[in-house]
Amino acid sequence: MSQSGQPAYRRILLKLSGEAFMGAQDYGVDPDVLDQVAGEVAELSGLGVEIGIVIGGGNIFRGAGLAEGGMDRVTGDHMGMLATVINALALQ
Repeated sequence: MSQSGQPAYRRILLKLSGEAFMGAQDYGVDPDVLDQVAGEVAELSGLGVEIGIVIGGGNIFRGAGLAEGGMDRVTGDHMGMLATVINALALQ
């Protein structure tokens, strides 16, 4: 917040890695983490801040190892995009 009590920025871009959604788990999505993130985003939105969110999918899928094992790179990229969509749906 600025000294005037208004948010310092009107718009922000928030990058959330897929790993952040795991919490203390080894894999997947922790509902408690989702609730916390959603609450903080809602709080900012309530202050009038416009928020763009970029979400990663690394908590569900990482294609680098599969590419080294012979999987087609494009297929791995598509799988990673689906993991990102899963995280976006979870945060929604």
